[in-house]
This record gives sequence, C-alpha cells and structure tokens, in this order.
Amino acid sequence: MVDLYPPTSPYDHGFLDTGDGNLVYYEQLGNPDGKPALSVHGGPGSGSSRRPTRAWDPERYRLIRFDQRNCGRSTPHAGDPAADMSLNTTQHLIDDMERLREHLGIERWLLSGASWGSTLALAYAQQHPERVTEMVIPAVTTTRPAETEWLYRGAGRFQPEAWDRFRDAVPEAERDGDLLAAYARLMEHPDRAVREKAAADWLAWEDAVISGEPNNIPGMYSDRDQDDRIAFVRICAHYFGHGAWLEEDQLLRDAGKLAGIPGVLVHGRHDMGCPVQTAWELAKAWPGARLHIVEDSGHAGSETMQRLVREAIEEFKDR
Repeated sequence: MVDLYPPTSPYDHGFLDTGDGNLVYYEQLGNPDGKPALSVHGGPGSGSSRRPTRAWDPERYRLIRFDQRNCGRSTPHAGDPAADMSLNTTQHLIDDMERLREHLGIERWLLSGASWGSTLALAYAQQHPERVTEMVIPAVTTTRPAETEWLYRGAGRFQPEAWDRFRDAVPEAERDGDLLAAYARLMEHPDRAVREKAAADWLAWEDAVISGEPNNIPGMYSDRDQDDRIAFVRICAHYFGHGAWLEEDQLLRDAGKLAGIPGVLVHGRHDMGCPVQTAWELAKAWPGARLHIVEDSGHAGSETMQRLVREAIEEFKDR
C-alpha cells in the first residue's frame, strides 16, 4: 500500500482574470520544479478541496488546484443571484484551464478528476491532447443525457420515497416534465428563501442516492454552508439542464483522441450515482486506459479506491 505523504499546503495562490468579469482562484502545492498535475474538482460547483493534500509526493509533483467558475473562492460566486450563468459553460471551463496552464508557464500536465471532474478532464484532454501527459480518473462520468436521466430519475427506483420528495419540490405543473430545468428556474428565483429550499431539496436527493452504498458518507452533498449549497445546486442544474453543452455520447465517441495518453480509471462497483457501465465503455474506447472496478466502493469511495488512485499517482510521478 502507498503511504500517505505529510500534509502539504499551498506555496502559491492567486486569481486568474478570464477577461469577462470572472476571477478563477488557483493554488499550487508541492515542488515548483516538479511534474505538473492539475486536480479538477467535481460537482460541477463543489469547489476544490481546501484541505492539505497527502496523496501527491511533494518532492516530485507540482500540484495545481483551482475553483471552477462561480464556486469556491472564484468570483462572482453563484450564491449571488447577480452572477451571470451564461458565462459558465463547459467550453468556458476548458478555456480557463488552458489559460491557467499558459499563465503558469506549464507545457504539459497530468490531469486528475472524479465525477464531474472526470467529464471536464476528458473534454479538455480531447480538445488539447498534446497538453496532457497522463490521466487518473476515479468515479467516471461523461455527463451524457442517459447518465443524468439515471441520476435524477432512474435511481428513484431504489429510493422511491426520497425521489417523490425531490420531484414534489417543484411546481406541480412541472413534475412530469424536465425536473432539471424546473430546478434551474427555482435557483434563479428572486426570493432567496425559494433558492435555499430548492437547494436543500436537491441536496437531500443527492445524499439519498448514495445512502445505501458501502462506505457512504452521510450528508456528503448537503454538508456545506448556505451560499455554497445554493451555488452548487445552481451550477449543477444549469449544467445538467443543458447536457453540459456536449453532444450525445461525445466523450465516448471521441475517446480515440486520447490514444497515447495513459489513463487509470477507478470506479466503485456499487456507485449508485454513476453506474459502472460508463467506466466500462470508456475503458474499451480509450486506447491505453486501464480500469479498476472496486468491489467495496460506491460513489463516496473507499480505502481500496483511495489506494488504487494513490498507486496510479505514484506510478506516473517518474514517467
């Protein structure tokens, strides 16, 4: 088993001016002369971890973390109703990553991202394969409509009472239609109390989906402060209601563009939010990818999943 490294805190941080009124927070950890690696957070809208890292060798890696638009420490924050969500799309985030790479003077970097972070990392790598050395992806998702349909409707077969509460939180006339669009409209409501309730209802459903998984973490989604809850749900509903601005099956269809980029995929067998089928399909379509299916894990992960991710990070540090 790969041992954890001593806690490593940022040695540098700043804000990247995107030129359209957004400031994207970033920070660097480890060795300024080490191998560059970018951590791509999930959500969308969760913000990057604020904890010291222990998985990355601080002598060998130069780790960069950033908060995607309108969440975490980036501004304007989506908890503010004045934040313009039209300036937050998958392509905006890909362009921000490229802008950040150039700003930091990095030629190529390793990408690591879980859940939504895997979607964004894959979309970036397919546009800029020459900039990516390797990829480490736990909890694989490509955010295609079939996946979001499962997460926000199909999974209700396993949690019917929780799904009824999730559905019934939108206006009655919209309950049989597009729930994601209905929630997106609620998250734009001028009354903060309406936005707070919609965010709480959405996060209660997210928590319910993973509640039956092995090693689940109670309150994994809802345990955040009120502004971050609003931002998370507002951004999620915005992205998922637009299919993440990706074509149907785009990331699977174009997986051949990743040829020559080694990838390690790590996915929990019992992941209720992102069923393992997507990871399996991606591994078959991506030349050079290896898939580990973890029997004791769901979406929240497990010690086994963490070990496999750390082993991949270790494997690539000297490559």
